[in-house]
Amino acid sequence: MSEADQMIKQVVLSHNDLPTAWYNIVPDLPARVPPSLHPQTLEPLTPDDLLPLLPSGIVEQEFSEQRWIEIPDQVRELYQIWRPSPMYRATRLERALDTPAKIYFKYEGVSPAGSHKPNTAVPQAYYAVRDGVKRLTSETGAGQWGSALSFAGALFGLEVTVYMVRASYNQKPYRKMLMHTWGATVFSSPTDRTEAGRAVLAADPDSPGSIGIAISEAVQDALSRDDTRFALGSISNNVLLHQTVIGLEAKKQLEIFGDYPDVVIGCVGGGSGYAGLSYPFISDMLTGTRTGTRFVAVEPDACPSLTRGTYAYDYPDTASLGPVLPMYTLGHGFMPAPIHAGGLRHHGSSPTMGILVEHGHIRPRSYSQNEVFDAAVRFARTEGFVMAPESAHAIRGAIDEALAAKETGEQRVILTHVSGHGHFDMAAYELFLAGTLEDHVPTSQQIEKALADLPDAKVSA
Repeated sequence: MSEADQMIKQVVLSHNDLPTAWYNIVPDLPARVPPSLHPQTLEPLTPDDLLPLLPSGIVEQEFSEQRWIEIPDQVRELYQIWRPSPMYRATRLERALDTPAKIYFKYEGVSPAGSHKPNTAVPQAYYAVRDGVKRLTSETGAGQWGSALSFAGALFGLEVTVYMVRASYNQKPYRKMLMHTWGATVFSSPTDRTEAGRAVLAADPDSPGSIGIAISEAVQDALSRDDTRFALGSISNNVLLHQTVIGLEAKKQLEIFGDYPDVVIGCVGGGSGYAGLSYPFISDMLTGTRTGTRFVAVEPDACPSLTRGTYAYDYPDTASLGPVLPMYTLGHGFMPAPIHAGGLRHHGSSPTMGILVEHGHIRPRSYSQNEVFDAAVRFARTEGFVMAPESAHAIRGAIDEALAAKETGEQRVILTHVSGHGHFDMAAYELFLAGTLEDHVPTSQQIEKALADLPDAKVSA
């Protein structure tokens, strides 16, 4: 038996290892996050401003500067349906690449919804029910978040309405059916149900939609009824801290493997999945516990907010209804091409991730669709997992890190995450394997045009 065959290839923790608290990176950041602003007055946002839109527990977490926030017992009990999630060492991929690097991946596709998104959907539903809320509305890009919220709504007896970006609504019909199975109502966004949707359709009846448009519709819907609140799938700090269960588990699993990462790499749209994996390790760097680890955020060429955007105040949604956030942004009016990684099509990043990029602690890079699917197929043919296009960005980055280690002969430890399985994305794989998958890169003029409409507020980090 070879040395590679004798290696530990998988570490699965017990329920006793499930984190008891979420990690909040805010008190450890290299600078204070600039305050979010009221969308109408551009004055600093207060908790009372958000209470008509979000459950009170979520509002409290959004403004919290506590490093650790206890996970409620009921949420922790429900987490045990799929958590802790497994970690694997990609030994077959390592051999195929002939690299001295070690590649570890945390696999979030084991949740009932098939992604990392229930890590925040379940607590958001919990806090909604605690406030007596009867209904939740939300957006979804590729459908992973909408599926997760539908699942959480079924657990808590909540009515769920999802506005799904039209491009993904058409590309991924089984995501829609999964949401229906859990009892949710799903609309193709933009719709004629909301003022925001009607405005988009009036300007472009064939609009492919965007996450920003879908957020606007879900927010308007939520504000129209007293029994309804809005649930956001990424960007907000409360969402990112819920996801840190990923990285907290990963630290324990790497200890069992006997390693610590030299590079932590993941896919980024709004940033929740990568924050969930990386923030517990970034904490070690910021507090001086460990040094030398690099952090790499991978995004699509088609929606390059971190690599080609600007650090500024901007709205999270197209209709300018949500709180004005400090972020790396392409402009809230930017319309990304209808790539298959629908979950990475948001025009802006989370505020905490923006601070970390601005201070050089996270380094962004971007890839084309074909580069990403090439990595996805290679991963499937070595490790066996067929992943979502979003997660394939992370694997593309991990492969390039492993090849760079091969060039230098460095025994680099690489940690990444597979944030969702790709079982509903086979139409995209079919296009790639047929050689007909298109790449999309926005022009500088398109980005400049969208950035010209930023709110009149200055941000500094």
